[in-house]
Amino acid sequence: MVNNNLKVATQPKAAAQPVSESASALLSELVAHLRQNRTQLREEWVVRITEAELLTAMTKDEIFAEATSVYDSYVEALETGTLEALQAYARNLSERIIPRGVETDEVVGIVLLLRDVLARSLFAKYHEDFKVLGRVLDAYEPAANRIAITVAVGFVQERERVIREQQEAIRELSTPVLQVRERLLILPMIGLIDPHRARQLTEQLLHGIRANRAKVVVIDITGVAAMDANVANHLVLTVEAARLLGATVIVTGLSPEIAQTLVKIGVDLGKMNTVGDLQGGIEEAERLLGFKVFPIRETPAG
Repeated sequence: MVNNNLKVATQPKAAAQPVSESASALLSELVAHLRQNRTQLREEWVVRITEAELLTAMTKDEIFAEATSVYDSYVEALETGTLEALQAYARNLSERIIPRGVETDEVVGIVLLLRDVLARSLFAKYHEDFKVLGRVLDAYEPAANRIAITVAVGFVQERERVIREQQEAIRELSTPVLQVRERLLILPMIGLIDPHRARQLTEQLLHGIRANRAKVVVIDITGVAAMDANVANHLVLTVEAARLLGATVIVTGLSPEIAQTLVKIGVDLGKMNTVGDLQGGIEEAERLLGFKVFPIRETPAG
């Protein structure tokens, strides 16, 4: 079978399986047919894509250009029996169209449409000899299915990579370490704190302490509605880790629910520097740093 020579991206390279002379001749004949009818088949495919309302985020010229590249990569994969070039193009295509809002089902849809268009052309060519047609389809269909799977997997992998990067960016924005003044950092926490975000919080904070040579850190959790025991324990470990780096941590905005969670896990709140609100925390931090705040006297009118 022809598809024995095709290799999927997730599989290690293996030596190509031997292909019989008749199968090889059939494959060469099939590829020659697809190349000779490239213009007609490509245009038919683009029409089918438009009719199916796929790739609507792209212009007609963009669809035609991409269809040309996909078609040529598709035929090359059938001819060479390898998928490396198609895989590379699929990744490149995914990088360009995912930001445009193209969905996975659209990519799978256009590849299946191409498979259908090419299969119909084979029916038209060999319809007078069903025996030959059967042998051609036996060679073409498994290979076409492998190609469709390869493109789909490549797109999904790229989409997952983009999603991971977006999630990471969102987490970084949601836990900013801010330098208020020399040796003083503030970490405002807002929203749901899960174990992954808690670990990221610790990493960012410790990095900020070292980079800014901070002596005092104010962690404000006013915007955190709830915290489970695991995350609460992680907060305590973060305070201890900061202390080992020479920084004093002041926790502000503790809710009654979070305070109860800390008590339940056995945290001695007497050992944790807590202040009611962020303003009070900053004032306490400045006191620890030796700063004094004086009211500004109004200048008398002349």
